[in-house]
Amino acid sequence: MKENKLTGRTAIRWKQFNHKTYSVFCSLKKEVNIGVLTIATLAFANVKIASAQNDTIGQLKNMELEEVEVTGTRVPLTEMQSAKMVTVLSRDEIQAAAVHSINDLLEYAAGVDVRQRSEFGIQTDISVRGGTFDQTTILLNGINICDPQTGHNTGNFPVSIHDIERIEILQGPAARVFGTSAFTGAINIVTKKATENQITAHLTGGGYGLLGTGAGVSYTNKRFGHQLSTNYSRSDGATKNSDFNTRRGFYAGSFNHKDVNMKWQLGLSDQKFGANTFYSAAYDNQYEETRKYIASVQAQTKGTIKFTPAFYWNRSLDHFQLIRNTHTGENFHQTDVFGASLNASFNSSWGKTSLGAEIRNEGILSTNLGKPLDEDQYVNIPGEDQQYTRKDNRTNVGYYLEHNILFSRVTVSMGALANMNTALDHKFRFYPGIDISYRPTDNIKLFASWNMALRMPTFTDLYYKSPTIQGNVGLKPEKTQAFSIGANYRTDYFQSSLSSFYNKGKDMIYWVMYSVDDIYHSANFELDNMGVELSSSIDFRRLTNGKSWLQDLSINYAYIYQHRKDNEEIYKSSYGLEYLRHKLVARLNHRVWNKLTANWAFRWQDRTGSYIKYNEMNQSTNQLVPYASYCVLDLRLSWNAPKYKLFAEANNLLNRTYYDFGNLPQPGIWLKAGISYQINL
Repeated sequence: MKENKLTGRTAIRWKQFNHKTYSVFCSLKKEVNIGVLTIATLAFANVKIASAQNDTIGQLKNMELEEVEVTGTRVPLTEMQSAKMVTVLSRDEIQAAAVHSINDLLEYAAGVDVRQRSEFGIQTDISVRGGTFDQTTILLNGINICDPQTGHNTGNFPVSIHDIERIEILQGPAARVFGTSAFTGAINIVTKKATENQITAHLTGGGYGLLGTGAGVSYTNKRFGHQLSTNYSRSDGATKNSDFNTRRGFYAGSFNHKDVNMKWQLGLSDQKFGANTFYSAAYDNQYEETRKYIASVQAQTKGTIKFTPAFYWNRSLDHFQLIRNTHTGENFHQTDVFGASLNASFNSSWGKTSLGAEIRNEGILSTNLGKPLDEDQYVNIPGEDQQYTRKDNRTNVGYYLEHNILFSRVTVSMGALANMNTALDHKFRFYPGIDISYRPTDNIKLFASWNMALRMPTFTDLYYKSPTIQGNVGLKPEKTQAFSIGANYRTDYFQSSLSSFYNKGKDMIYWVMYSVDDIYHSANFELDNMGVELSSSIDFRRLTNGKSWLQDLSINYAYIYQHRKDNEEIYKSSYGLEYLRHKLVARLNHRVWNKLTANWAFRWQDRTGSYIKYNEMNQSTNQLVPYASYCVLDLRLSWNAPKYKLFAEANNLLNRTYYDFGNLPQPGIWLKAGISYQINL
């Protein structure tokens, strides 16, 4: 067999390209990788030149080039080799955007549905490709931080927008990469790495009593890197009972050795907020407190066979009141997740192979969710005069195998997940998948994929009970087969992609009302999702060699259609059947004067479904009101100096009244301003 030169060649790596005249000689007769090798986590799927907003006309300052190795598979592949497409929100897009939370930032991704009851990431549901918030896996630096209690709490991130390097969005099932919970997609949040010794601080203020502040410090030497940050924000709320108070702390460390690289992280998120109409529009004075702890350690050995072990623990605490400052409908929940995984990968003349295993234990103590405990088994709730009276626990075990065959123009990535969950029947079930890409030219890539996945019901799906909601312990796990095809075209200054998908769903879990006088029930349905996604971007700086006042423009559009195959009569659905049929996002960055730049962001959304109308006395009129389409325009003005940055922004500049969920109106125009400063040590 012909030798595979791609996997056997020695390589050098540049993290920084300084445009020195002698730099090119370092690459003679050698394979050069520009970027940083990542371990088993999502990475860049498109390569853009970093922003040079502060450059003078005709000059491009030294910049760090982005990674060219991606991991939509279990082993890193270069972008041109990869058979998957990953949407990336880069550091430049994050810094330019008129947002203050990860949740707000995800609204700029056309294939992502973000339903908020308030800004700044408070009470946010995140879903992908017409799925629900429970069907998307959220990862922090490659570690699964999803809450088995409910996907409502997944967006309680222990990091702030100031900690983020990039956000990577893999659309479509990724069971053999991230486990069964990656049902409709996965979102990986990658934090900044300590590359220099510095101190940063930021301050934000605005309407509705908004105050945000935070600080960070990074330290690095030859072997170790440390990144520590803390953030606080509060607001009186822009709508009724939407006040909030949040605190976040995050620490990330790393160690580099000739034989192994290690990294670890610790995080805390603490939120207290008016929950308005969270679980029912009939109660607009709800209240909730959530707290999340995360801890993880990862490593990667070096050598012919690379081993990547990981260990993690997540704890979530939830205190909910149906009527604020009362015990009415009050619930307490505590979930603990312990996980461990080991991945091994190696190269051969046949390609790149990876195999591994993961075990994940999910447990809950609750006053509402789980199986009843005997009275002598009740657990005291710290700081409260109440006890946890219910409990449940399940363990998920998965074995992975994947092989990537690499040719000069073709990549075939195929593999399978063997999965067992103790909440079912202790039997292993198999979920295969295959991804293929073909590159007829250096600028064009065609791809196709087929994958299967399964999702276990959350503890809320199974057990939750209130005056307006009833769970279902008889729920079956969700199952899907997903097909996708698409194409990508890229030059130095222009990129465009078109993809389509068809998700064939079985036993899909949705919350529905069967009649006007009914409450919400969780139930299984037969449902298919299908749609198309189109994205295009142009970098005017590259096109004009830095001579244009325009910097970049991107336009993204997604269309989704759902087809129910069952004949069950439904009066009203919540979440699952209220998907975004149309979503259009356009962003424009341009220089205004000197160091002053402007970022315009426009969103148009058209949602299916309807909400129940309530009058001023909070009484139902038994009238269903369809969601109306709406458009939102945001503007941020930024002054970018080497040591500091100033900004002023207006969200919802057109002051439109719109609804993301229920009959809760979103904020009108909201003015904000702030400053960030850094000191190099």
